[in-house]
Amino acid sequence: MPVKLLVGLGNPGSQYRGTRHNVGADFVEELAHKHGCTLQPESRFFGMTGRITASGHDLRLLIPTTFMNLSGKAVGAMAGFFKLAPEEILVAHDELDIPPGNARFKSGGGHGGHNGLRDIIPALGNNRDFLRLRIGIGHPGSAAQVTGYVLGAPSTADRARMDASIDAAIAALPLLLEGKLTRAMTQLHSFHAP
Repeated sequence: MPVKLLVGLGNPGSQYRGTRHNVGADFVEELAHKHGCTLQPESRFFGMTGRITASGHDLRLLIPTTFMNLSGKAVGAMAGFFKLAPEEILVAHDELDIPPGNARFKSGGGHGGHNGLRDIIPALGNNRDFLRLRIGIGHPGSAAQVTGYVLGAPSTADRARMDASIDAAIAALPLLLEGKLTRAMTQLHSFHAP
C-alpha cells in the first residue's frame, strides 16, 4: 500500500525549534523545502500541511501544531478526512536508541515510550501498522535526564549529523514510495554520518 501521508512530530512554538524532540518536524520541513512547498496552517487538521509530488507520488505533509503528546489529534483528523489506512502513513520522530547521524525506517510496532507515537496509535483505531522514520538523537545516559535532553538543542556537531541523516532519509524515500521498503531500509540503514 503506497505511502500517502508524511507526518513530522515535534512541539509547537519557537522555544522548541531546533530541539532534538523536533527532528521529525525538521524532516517534513526539509522535504517540503526541497519540493518548493510552503506548509500552511490548517485548523481542521490541527497542524501545518502541504502537498508535494515526489517520484511521481502525490504526498500530503503534516506537522501537528498540538504538543507532542497530543499528536494523534492531528494525525487522526487527517487520516479520517482523506480515508487513509494506517499503512499509508509514515511518521517521522526522534529516537533516543539511535545515535545522531543515523536513521531507520520501521514498519509497525509499539510506541517504545515515545509520547507522540503513544497518542497516534489509539487515534488510528489502535492500529500500529503505520510506517516510522526513526531519526537518531542519541541518549543522555540516564532516564532522569531524558526530558531535558530531548527538549534541548543538540551540539553543533550532532545537529550536523542529524541534518545529514534527514538528507539520507529523503534520498531513500523514493524507494519507500515505490513500495520497496526493504531496499529503502538497506540504503538508509547503511548511512552513518561521520
